[in-house]
Amino acid sequence: MADVLALVEARLRSALGDPDARAAVTFLGTDRIEVLRFVDGDIVRYATLGMSAAPMADPTAPLADQVRGPRAELVLSVRTGVADTDKALRPLAVLAASPQVEGLIVAPGASLDVGEPLWPGAQFTSVLVAEPGGLVEDLDLDEPMEPVQFLPLLPMTPNEAAWKRVHGAAALQEKWLAGGTDLRDPLRRSVSLD
Repeated sequence: MADVLALVEARLRSALGDPDARAAVTFLGTDRIEVLRFVDGDIVRYATLGMSAAPMADPTAPLADQVRGPRAELVLSVRTGVADTDKALRPLAVLAASPQVEGLIVAPGASLDVGEPLWPGAQFTSVLVAEPGGLVEDLDLDEPMEPVQFLPLLPMTPNEAAWKRVHGAAALQEKWLAGGTDLRDPLRRSVSLD
């Protein structure tokens, strides 16, 4: 486990540079989750560290496989200096602990909800899990372990989350694209869903 996390942190550092801050959160009955903060100009990125220590298991399986199964970490990118986005550390840790706590398998296209604003004044209480491989490349591990994917998180307003449940993730992403939505704007409003 510790070896996997050391490799994951090394991959994050090679892709994003050195973190300027880190926080750790431990929930009852779960392993410790850290959130690392990386600043790149006017963008701040928050990356979880700890979610990939064990593979995500199918909640219907009688026994969880400790070696095989998907592994992932979460990455959130927002503009700095506009909102107190550092308060997103705890909600991100909650999302990263969800495979251990709720038996979820976090994959692209999924919605994750924290039930409260991601940071003070945010319109967002949930995120859309985007496709990996853009910002941080997958980290290959020794067989039979699956690679660690670094999944970008796209904040969603409650209206966007409800619309996505009906129409799907791809349709919401098309709405964002058509509307020229700045998904890194921590104060953005919901895209027009007409």
